[in-house]
Amino acid sequence: MTAAPVPRAEGSPAAADQAATPATTQGMTSTEVTVGVLGAGNVGSALIELIDAHGDDIETRTGLRLRVVRVAVRSMSKERGVALDPAIVTTDAAEVVADPAVDLVVELMGGIEPARELIVAALNAGKPVVTANKELLANVGSELADVAEANGVDLLYEAAVVAGIPFIRPLRESLVGEPISRIMGIVNGTTNYILSQMDTEGVSYGDALASAQSLGYAERDPTADVEGLDAAAKAAIMASIAFGVRVVAGDVANEGISKVSAADISFARRLGYTIKLLAICERFDDGSVAARVHPAMVPIEHPLAGVRDSYNAVFVEGDVVGNLMFYGRGAGGGPTASAVLGDVIDAASNLSRGTHASVGHLAKAKLRSVDDLASPYYVNVEVRDRPGVLAAVASVFGDHGVSIRSMEQEGLGDDARIVFITHESTERDVQACLSDLKRLEAVDRVASVLRVISE
Repeated sequence: MTAAPVPRAEGSPAAADQAATPATTQGMTSTEVTVGVLGAGNVGSALIELIDAHGDDIETRTGLRLRVVRVAVRSMSKERGVALDPAIVTTDAAEVVADPAVDLVVELMGGIEPARELIVAALNAGKPVVTANKELLANVGSELADVAEANGVDLLYEAAVVAGIPFIRPLRESLVGEPISRIMGIVNGTTNYILSQMDTEGVSYGDALASAQSLGYAERDPTADVEGLDAAAKAAIMASIAFGVRVVAGDVANEGISKVSAADISFARRLGYTIKLLAICERFDDGSVAARVHPAMVPIEHPLAGVRDSYNAVFVEGDVVGNLMFYGRGAGGGPTASAVLGDVIDAASNLSRGTHASVGHLAKAKLRSVDDLASPYYVNVEVRDRPGVLAAVASVFGDHGVSIRSMEQEGLGDDARIVFITHESTERDVQACLSDLKRLEAVDRVASVLRVISE
């Protein structure tokens, strides 16, 4: 196989020599593709180390010699997990993007600005971009995809959703013709670890969170993880690719796990469920779509129920292919860098051939209101155990058309609680029911409400 040299902008100090004298390995003419990395934190350092360590194998298998020639960092004095030649390091990320010696840009800075501006500049310069920036993609991903398409170069982001699990490329390519009806994902390792600890070890939410922080699974400020913001960004990206429509983070209804109690975990187990934070993307028969994030009771027989600790998994329901599940490490510098490297190789290969991948046109999404979404519900109501209480509570459910599938009472006197599992009901009807329950004199409080995944 012979790959054509990568065209370089005029003025590149190495352009003429490198383009004219491609390396040759085992009878294969090899093309060098130079890489500029924006950000050398855990993921960036791991990526550079992977390229250094496995460059020969990559070249043997693909005919591509990857070489990191520029790296942008926030601080020149910070210690990193990889040794960097001071000559290639700068604190000016725009300088890396503009450097004519850089063929391909990897953005690992995070945040929306200046990452968006830098990526647009790279794409407009004809340079493919690989990113793991879920926040950016969930907010302006369609804009960046349009810029990439207009310039005929790649914008790849395999690592933005579930890090080291190959999912975005199969969704974008292998399943592009599959009518996908629903995606359910455990896409945040921090929350999955916390809920797993509460379930298997019987610890409280606070203790499980502290354990996650001590192990490095949770940040000092865990808000983005435990309140579902991280998962919501990933849900927006998944829905956009799966359904071919523009879904942004603000379109995703999200609810975190901070209100999940040990009692909820215990009741779920007794009823044959486990609790997971799920990102759910659905397409309906009328063409509308919905994306949401919330804790849910998952039947113990469901494949997602067995996903423990910091692992991630995505369950895809297709009309033709049936059910698929992608499982693995969803976070960490190494797994994320591995996914980034896969994109770098893909983008470098496309660049050498003068082609690029495309997600196609993303149409305006017809969003279904959360109020119209339906599922069974778990409702935990704390009551004063007096004659007629159960009948009064049950009548409120009936008044709003919320049918009760099962009921269990626990405790006596003022410490009693009634746990209900409903048949499938809309969010609108359930919320109206809860509002009236809270007004009943015999109801101390509605302790918790969780959606239930149908078997």
